[in-house]
Amino acid sequence: MSPLRHGGHQHAHAPVSFVHAVEAACDARGLKLTPMRRRVLELIAVADKPVKAYDLLDQLRPEVARAAPTQVYRALDFLIEHGFIHKLESINAYTGCHHPAERHTVPFFICDQCGAATEFCDSQVAAQLVAHAHALGFTPHAQTLEVHGICADCREAT
Repeated sequence: MSPLRHGGHQHAHAPVSFVHAVEAACDARGLKLTPMRRRVLELIAVADKPVKAYDLLDQLRPEVARAAPTQVYRALDFLIEHGFIHKLESINAYTGCHHPAERHTVPFFICDQCGAATEFCDSQVAAQLVAHAHALGFTPHAQTLEVHGICADCREAT
């Protein structure tokens, strides 16, 4: 069933607009978006599905003579730390955040067939998780909620 029917919503963002939104958020927060951070962000923004760190490195090597894994991972760490991208733990890949100006945690629906990931933004779901954690006396520091299955496009193709 579509996330829209459950009160959540999906987003698709234009890569250029997304990068500009991150630049604006960096300016507002006094953060430095270095050329490497920006290029990693651009590569994530144009990807049609979550991308792995070594795939980013492979794309950077023709552009950056001595591109190294540590450079990519430092850029990814910065982008995650400031809420500009999400790391999908179960597939060890990265995707852009649809709300780069605000920090938040959201569940993802990940298609096991095509690899697409859909961010499910629903403030009620997030609030319920936090409320339940607090009711248990638990203080959450991070959240990873990833639901695997088959997307509508792949299901229709079979």
